Amino acid sequence: MEAPQKKVLVTIAYGSEGSDVVTLVDLFSGGGALVTVASVENDIQIECSSFVKLVADTFISECESQIFDLIVLPGGMPGSERLRDCKVLRKIAEAHAKEGRLYGAFSEAPAVVLETWNLLNGCQKATCHPSFMDQLSSTVAVDARMQVDAMVTSSQSPGSTLDFALSIAAQLFGKKMLNEELLKLMVPRGWNKCEVAKEEYNVEDWSLQHIPQMLVPIANRSDEMEIVIVVDVLRRAKANVVVASVEESLDIVAARGTKIVADRLFKDDILSNYDLIYLPGGWYGAQKLGSTEQLIELLREHVESSKVYGATCASAVMLDTKGLLKGKNATTHPHYSNKLSNQSSVNVRVVIDGKVITSFGTGSTMECALSIVEKLFGMERANDVAEAMAFSYP
Repeated sequence: MEAPQKKVLVTIAYGSEGSDVVTLVDLFSGGGALVTVASVENDIQIECSSFVKLVADTFISECESQIFDLIVLPGGMPGSERLRDCKVLRKIAEAHAKEGRLYGAFSEAPAVVLETWNLLNGCQKATCHPSFMDQLSSTVAVDARMQVDAMVTSSQSPGSTLDFALSIAAQLFGKKMLNEELLKLMVPRGWNKCEVAKEEYNVEDWSLQHIPQMLVPIANRSDEMEIVIVVDVLRRAKANVVVASVEESLDIVAARGTKIVADRLFKDDILSNYDLIYLPGGWYGAQKLGSTEQLIELLREHVESSKVYGATCASAVMLDTKGLLKGKNATTHPHYSNKLSNQSSVNVRVVIDGKVITSFGTGSTMECALSIVEKLFGMERANDVAEAMAFSYP
C-alpha cells in the first residue's frame, strides 16, 4: 500500500524571498509532495524580493481547515513582518506545532515570526539571518547556516535554502528517497565526490563601462529555481535584468508548478540591446525556448558580436543542438550529459569558455549566477552578494 501524499504549505507575502519559495516548491514537488503556495495578502499575485512576481495557488484563509505535514515560512523583508501579522496564519501554525508536525523558517522569519509567536519555545537551538540574531532568545540562538531541532528547522538566508530544504526532505520523505532520488535531481554541492566546482577556458573580459543589460527568456515548464535565483542574484548585483516570456502571456507555469509573471513578452522586446542572455533549464521549457526562432536568431547575433550568453541544465543541450556551443567546453545536468557533443567537462558544475557559461542544474544555479556577477563586476561584488545571502563563494 502506497504512503499518502505529503502536503506542504509555503506561505508568501509582499517582500518574501522569492528564491526561498521556488526552491521549496521545486524540491518538495520533485519528491512527490502536494505543495500549496498561499498568499497572506488580499492579492494572489505577489511581488517578492528583487521585484520577482509570483502567483500563489490560493489565499491563506482557504487553508484553515487543512492539515499539512510541513509548513514553511520564507524569509525576506517586509515579507516576514507581513507573515507575522497574519492572524489566520498564526492560528494555523500554532495548531500545527501543537500537533507535533514539521515546520521551519528562513532568514529573518525565525526571529521575526517564530520567536514572536513563541514557536521556538522548547527548542535548544535555532538560527536566522545574522542581522536579526539579537532578536532570537539567547538560549537558542546559534550562528549556523542551518539548524535542526526536533520538529523545527531554521536557516540563515537564501544561500542556505537548498541545504534547508534537503534537510527537511530527509525528515519528510526519508533518507532513502533523499539519497537515491532528490540529491541526483537537485545536484547540490558535494552530491558527487567526482565533481569539479568550476573551470574556465579561453579567458575573456566580460566587464562593461555601463550597467549590464541582461535578458532571461522563460517559457512554460522552465525551471523555477533557475529563473528566480539568477534574477535575484543579478539584480542584487545591480544589473538590469529583464524576464521575458516567449509564450503568448506574461504568466508562465514553471516546471514544478510555480506561477511566475514575466516583466514583458519576448515578441515585444526583440529589438532591445542586451549584453547577456541567460537561459534557464527544465527539459520542456528548454525545448520551447529552442523553438522560438527569434530567440535563436538573437543568440546567433550574440555569437557573431562576441556577447555573453549562457544556460543551465537542459538549455545547454538545446544550445548544443542549435550549434551555439560549437567548439566550446560546456556542462549540463548529469542526466543529460550524454547528449552534449563535447563531454570533456560534464563533471564540472560551472563551465566558462570565452563568453559562454553553462552549469549543472538547480543545485548549481547560485554558483552560476555568482560566477556571472564575478565576470561582469569583479570578485569583490560577487563576494558582497554572496555574503549578503550567506553563501560560500567561490
